[in-house]
Amino acid sequence: RVTHRTSDCPKMATTSGSGDSNAAVSGRKHLGIPQAVFVEDVIAFMKQPGNETADLVLRRLDEQYQKYKFMELNLSQKKRRLKSQIPEIKQTLEILKHMQKKKDSTNPMETLFLLADNLYAKASITPTDKVCLWLGANVMLEYDIDEARALLEKNLTTATRNLEGLEEDLDFLRDQFTTTEVNMARVYNWDVKRRSSEAASKSSA
Repeated sequence: RVTHRTSDCPKMATTSGSGDSNAAVSGRKHLGIPQAVFVEDVIAFMKQPGNETADLVLRRLDEQYQKYKFMELNLSQKKRRLKSQIPEIKQTLEILKHMQKKKDSTNPMETLFLLADNLYAKASITPTDKVCLWLGANVMLEYDIDEARALLEKNLTTATRNLEGLEEDLDFLRDQFTTTEVNMARVYNWDVKRRSSEAASKSSA
């Protein structure tokens, strides 16, 4: 019997929340990822409530940057997991297609099954229209081959769509990295100029 783990494919990396202009244009919301707004006018920005000092603003921007790093780590882990699941699902689907062709045959199928790392044993399998799929948490269910194939094809479609979504989210996240880094540099440079100006004023006085 064919065994394959069909634990639910990870959901989209983001969940619905406040939309942003970039996402609206692409028709997809990068949910859960706050958009970093570019600080075009630093002087006006530093006059806003809560931006009393450059140190305070830089600390807040750095905290946001670290949150982006944490999100990137989580999304990258989900991406790696999906990229390992998709080839496994495809391989199992190929096995099921072969079994579908042979299910009405009277001749047994010869195959190899994995006993341990790099250790295989030869097996003779009687044609069958039933297979067992792992559902996760040590649970295995028996399916008709047609049902199993439909389930795995659905899982493959979901996993592929989710992987594309994760890649979009990671691209969006990298843009937020860049914007935050630029904002930090602009605020820092503004503060350096402000301090230099104040020092020059005091020395001339």
